[in-house]
Amino acid sequence: MALTRRRLLATTGGLTLAGVAFVALDGQNQFYAALAQDVLGDSITPDVAHENAVSGAITLIDIRRPDEWDRTGSGEGANRLDMRRDDFVVALNEIVKGDKNAPIALICARGVRSSRMSNLLTNAGFTNIIDVPEGMLGSTVGPGWLERGLPVVR
Repeated sequence: MALTRRRLLATTGGLTLAGVAFVALDGQNQFYAALAQDVLGDSITPDVAHENAVSGAITLIDIRRPDEWDRTGSGEGANRLDMRRDDFVVALNEIVKGDKNAPIALICARGVRSSRMSNLLTNAGFTNIIDVPEGMLGSTVGPGWLERGLPVVR
């Protein structure tokens, strides 16, 4: 009986802790915020990313997985490039036609992967990497592309 009660208390405590971590600040997931890195370069909001991608001022790259693109679509003006590809840097270099100084904005779901990839690309010699930390789904930084009602392409 004690083992069952102990297991129940541990499970309840774990679920409570997970709930607190999930909605600790303004309904945003703090777990993702803890995983994100400080970005070495600039960051922009989804509104600015959309405006600049559509006008051609930046190259917007949606680095999420294909199943994520299928679920939500990608932001209008974004190029889809799965960050898990072994040839990610080569493929990105092709998209920007070899210009490592080209302004490239990265977007993912909640800003965790884009912050990490921004730093990786900066360290790989790209000089103008911009993070979209709200992502498609929102983060502690803001509501995200979808919540802002920005256009998507399926």
